[in-house]
Amino acid sequence: MNAAAHSQDRIKHAFLWPAFLIVLLISLFPLIYALSVSFQTMRLVPPTPPRFVGVSNYADVLVSARFWGSVWTTAIIVFASVALQYVIGFALALALHHNVPGAALYRVTFLLPMFLAPVCVALIARMIFHPVVGPVNDLFTFLGAPNIPFLTQPKLALAVLVTIEVWQWTPFVVLLMLAGLQGLPAEVFEAARVDNIPAWRRFRDITFPMLLPLSVAVVFIRLIEGFKIIDTVFVLTGGGPGTSTETVTLYAYNEGFKKFNIGMTSALSFVFLVVIILFGTVYLAAAQRLTRKYA
Repeated sequence: MNAAAHSQDRIKHAFLWPAFLIVLLISLFPLIYALSVSFQTMRLVPPTPPRFVGVSNYADVLVSARFWGSVWTTAIIVFASVALQYVIGFALALALHHNVPGAALYRVTFLLPMFLAPVCVALIARMIFHPVVGPVNDLFTFLGAPNIPFLTQPKLALAVLVTIEVWQWTPFVVLLMLAGLQGLPAEVFEAARVDNIPAWRRFRDITFPMLLPLSVAVVFIRLIEGFKIIDTVFVLTGGGPGTSTETVTLYAYNEGFKKFNIGMTSALSFVFLVVIILFGTVYLAAAQRLTRKYA
């Protein structure tokens, strides 16, 4: 019996290890190559041979005002949009959980934006917020108000980007929070109703603490995904006006595919990776303390 089990284990490993090694090679090789390029000066146009420059690329990134400006812009878009996504998504999930009229229709409708490609969403938003022929400005014109330059005024452009992110990705929060709500034990809430505990206290003392681990995970996923935003910004504003809406990923794209400065782009990417890792570590540590507090 042991010999048969050992033979089966060997067969499993014979199938698993080649696939594991292939995935590892595909994953690690680009990462290691990009890391090696980050210590070199390398341009594609005009083509120049690689030359080792040490940490010079990293130093250039760290003293670049444009890089830190793009980090700040990315942080504004991500934190503002994710905060709104969580609040609105949780509220909608609560409403759907309590079987509001037409809940089945709302569930399907709320999920539709999430299925659209971000490029399509950006193209639609570009038409909606067009300063001349967009329906939003048509409405303002009808009401006798002047046209608003949504995409050519820095603060308004940021607000539009946040609005688009909220519209598209709130359904993701709704989906996960609704699943969490449906998994909560009903007897706890029935006991609270018997004790005549008000609805707002049931949410504060029961629902929110029980869903806190899920909330931490949902917010973390959306934050990490949000930091990678590029397609919406590229199509809608191109990082403008000026560089006021340029995110880190768009800045890396401009350096790599417009200036063809591959070494600088690789260094920029790894600096941003370190920033994300540090942020993720701090976030998870703070979330762990908060979860223990409510446990």
